Amino acid sequence: MENALLIGMTRQMALRREMSIIANNLANINTNGYKSEHPLFEEYLMPTATEESGDKDISFVQDVGMHRNLGPGRIDVTENPLDVAISGEGYFKVQTPEGVRYTRNGAFELNAQGQLVTPDGHPVLTAGGAPITFGTDETGIIIASDGTISTSQGERGQLGLVKFENERQLQNAGGTLYRTEQAELPVEETRLMQGAIESSNVQPILEMTNMISVMQAYQSANNIVDKSDELQRRAISTLAETN
Repeated sequence: MENALLIGMTRQMALRREMSIIANNLANINTNGYKSEHPLFEEYLMPTATEESGDKDISFVQDVGMHRNLGPGRIDVTENPLDVAISGEGYFKVQTPEGVRYTRNGAFELNAQGQLVTPDGHPVLTAGGAPITFGTDETGIIIASDGTISTSQGERGQLGLVKFENERQLQNAGGTLYRTEQAELPVEETRLMQGAIESSNVQPILEMTNMISVMQAYQSANNIVDKSDELQRRAISTLAETN
């Protein structure tokens, strides 16, 4: 009975974890550059030698990590000259108080100092690692497909765009930012699109379907826990009456 209770409880914990991730995906349907995430579980076999189970292993659910969907999101045309979408692989480089971070969210803005920044105010960096600043008298910002930035005053640098040997090792650094200890690699055959933005790659219908499945599985696991608990109470009550 205790084994059934423990199995049911570990299953509930895993399902709560999965539900939290699904809810986060749904909350980021409209977040530019967001990549959906999904939990990874595996079976954990615990050897036992009890009167109830004999020599059989007890199977538990173990949370082992996270899978990130690296597929591209839909590219939406905004006609905003500061919006830049990545068509292909690669990440923009941005400077944060914690160091250089990487993102595919190209919804850029100009701050009060004329710097090109992310929606969170982090400076966007050039290929050489410098912030990009425009003067008050500069007009006509043009960003070419290779990231070269030019204005009425001439070229202003090139957007820093990099890739990594193993994208799956990128760690979430909050929002749509990522961090990694991997070396930056040059990007080839990637085209930037000015006046467009990469949307989230979350598939709402799929996420809602997964949410319903998780809710049903949670209810099933909850029934197992309730029945196991009821059996334990009955057993204790029966023992008390016989004594």
